[in-house]
Amino acid sequence: MDNLTQREKEVLKLMKDGYGNNEIAKLIFVSKYTVKAHVSSILRKTQAKNRAHLIYIAAKSGLLD
Repeated sequence: MDNLTQREKEVLKLMKDGYGNNEIAKLIFVSKYTVKAHVSSILRKTQAKNRAHLIYIAAKSGLLD
């Protein structure tokens, strides 16, 4: 999980808080397509199967503390 960018970590924390792509985009002032690209990158880098699995992996690794 160390290979995530600062922005990807920010998106991940917002995902953990229950925000959807559109809400995250508004909060961090980017397009929803940019958020989608960040989410895809995070999923690929962590080898998570889906968002729920991603949150589990992130919590287990201590990234969400």
